[in-house]
Amino acid sequence: MNMKRFGLSCIAVWLVYQVMTFVIHQVLLAETYGSLKSVWRAEAEMMSMLWIPMLTSVVWTILFCYIFTRGYENRGPMEGLRYGLVMGLFLAPINSYDWYMVLPITIGLAHAWFVATIVMAVVCGLVVGLVYRPAEA
Repeated sequence: MNMKRFGLSCIAVWLVYQVMTFVIHQVLLAETYGSLKSVWRAEAEMMSMLWIPMLTSVVWTILFCYIFTRGYENRGPMEGLRYGLVMGLFLAPINSYDWYMVLPITIGLAHAWFVATIVMAVVCGLVVGLVYRPAEA
């Protein structure tokens, strides 16, 4: 494994993931979340726990990039796109519809989470596909 490229991939994927998370949840879904205020923790309580999603996103990023390197076939950006699509389809059902069962949210929000998970994984897959290169022999 090319550790330098792996590290760069992790940083790039993490940054893209953070930007997309902000845009999706703080901009695109903000109105929907506002209409469901009774479902969420109080904002002050959530702010005191921001370290949790930061930590989980770092762990997710490292694993996402690591799994990509294990199956790396040197096929360019399309390999990253395909990988992202598979990972998105792997994660999206439990990241959306299981929460629909647990929380009193709308099915529209569950659908939005489903699509957002796939889009985020595809974009992150593209990024890791563009940045990662194997170690030179």
